[in-house]
Amino acid sequence: MSAGPEVLREILAGPGLVPMPCCFDALSARLVERAGFRLTFMSGFSVAAARLALPDAGLISFGEMRDAGRDICGAVSIPVIGDGDTGHGGAPHVKRTVVEYARAGFAGVMIEDQVFPKRCGHTEGKGVVPRPEALARIRAAVDARDEGAGALIVARTDARATHGLDEAIWRGRAFADLGADVVFVEAPASEEELRRVAREVPGPKLVNLVEDGVTPIPPVGRLEEMGYRIAAWPVTLLSAATRAMEEALEALAAGRPAPGRLSFEELKERVGFPAYDAEVRRYAAE
Repeated sequence: MSAGPEVLREILAGPGLVPMPCCFDALSARLVERAGFRLTFMSGFSVAAARLALPDAGLISFGEMRDAGRDICGAVSIPVIGDGDTGHGGAPHVKRTVVEYARAGFAGVMIEDQVFPKRCGHTEGKGVVPRPEALARIRAAVDARDEGAGALIVARTDARATHGLDEAIWRGRAFADLGADVVFVEAPASEEELRRVAREVPGPKLVNLVEDGVTPIPPVGRLEEMGYRIAAWPVTLLSAATRAMEEALEALAAGRPAPGRLSFEELKERVGFPAYDAEVRRYAAE
């Protein structure tokens, strides 16, 4: 079972920038842990794509996301942060999202200020709710944490795309003042904007690194110098897996062996056959 919020707090309190590849199912989460990363994030974009073959545009439901998260959290021992999107409604819905995600095993929950239906943060056509509603969502999420859910709150604003960087920074600062554990200003459009966010928003900050997206991707060391605490790669694993599957299918269609495969022994190891077989032998011996 995935580690709880106390481990995530320890990670946030430690030194340096923490890289966080994002997962989309139990196997991808296990591979993140196997590679030595200390935490992962259940990407809404990637879960919608992998589970439903649909875009990240508010089409996947709360229940589908929670159930995917339960599988992910059950497959690893590192902390997992869950994409809670807009909280799926008003303040009471936000609180339920945080509570149910915590019950599923998440160490943290991200809540954002987009209108519903939301969109991927690096696509056109986004909108954000007015300040009072945005603040109410984060206040409700923090209350759910403090009333027993325990999961840390990652507060996200998409206001940069709709209202400019000054508004996004205002919201980020307000979210931190309300008690958010991590602030995430989505889609700064330049390295100087990244620096402003890091400089002007207090507390731990997350930077989202979408290859070919709106935000430039400086070296990790430079992001750490700016003051970011977590660097998320939200679609890297999904993109790499999709390309690999397409190349394998192209080869099979042409009558060639699929390239880049694991051996069957390696594949069995990745999905847990050695541990399963050891368990069978243990109980057979008893």
